[in-house]
Amino acid sequence: MNNEPIALDEALTSFDALWSPRVVTRVNDYDVRIAKVEGEHIWHVHRETDEFFLVLDGELNIDLREPAGERTVRLPRGAVFTVPRGTEHRPSAPTGAAILMFEPTGTLSVGDHPTEVPAHIDATTGHPLGT
Repeated sequence: MNNEPIALDEALTSFDALWSPRVVTRVNDYDVRIAKVEGEHIWHVHRETDEFFLVLDGELNIDLREPAGERTVRLPRGAVFTVPRGTEHRPSAPTGAAILMFEPTGTLSVGDHPTEVPAHIDATTGHPLGT
């Protein structure tokens, strides 16, 4: 990883792909990833790790399936939310958003056991910035 400051606005302009996170840096064994998102992701779960979201621009919705039932968390620009490990969730951004995620290196963007992944979603552990 680079040991120089990274301007997130500039990093976000370096790629256009949606639902295709870029790793901007690492903290210990965790990736700091940014992504552009629009439309719906898939329902998925990370059984062994929480997933942290920070909305850099736009608005992100996260549908959750919890023991008490389903609910939607709405995150405007500047809001943060952590999806607890083992919670099935589906991020979406009807009008588009830019997000930052913090999760263990190697965490698959479509969860632990993805079923069919639509073509508009990149099943990845994160791409290096600049690719």
